[in-house]
Amino acid sequence: MGSVSSSHHLTSQAGSPVIAGWREWVSLPDLGVDWIKAKLDTGARSSALHAFDLEEVERDGERWVRFGIHPWQRSTEDLVPVELPLHDERVVRSSSGHEQHRYVVRTSVRLHDRVVTTDLTLTRRDAMGFRLLIGRDALRQGFVVDSGHSYLGGRPKRGVRRKNRGRA
Repeated sequence: MGSVSSSHHLTSQAGSPVIAGWREWVSLPDLGVDWIKAKLDTGARSSALHAFDLEEVERDGERWVRFGIHPWQRSTEDLVPVELPLHDERVVRSSSGHEQHRYVVRTSVRLHDRVVTTDLTLTRRDAMGFRLLIGRDALRQGFVVDSGHSYLGGRPKRGVRRKNRGRA
């Protein structure tokens, strides 16, 4: 009975749910990131983005955060500098129990052809397999994860990844 209720909530809020794989190529339009590989993690409540050189700044009396993103795995090329209003600060507990204080920004994420607004915690994810983790708070906005599949929304065209290296 709980799944019927959840399914009804999904469809009434966002139309038919989009079926996504456990990993997908997504974009972060507000940040100028056309492609970033994401792990869709139903075990995580919040979403997390690999960010470095985090710095809190003040703009017109408001708190903002400035940081850099490297959207491609195992690469420090294609730096994307970002400045966004600071939405929140949270203590996030990892699955191993480790707690970390994180800045939180609110931004849009495009997964398949659906764009949702969600909170992203900012952290170093150098050692992680994915630069972006999308958690339940974002996924409950109209997505169902099929853990047996990957990249159901497609992949970037060849050559897009290394545009700064001169490849076509």
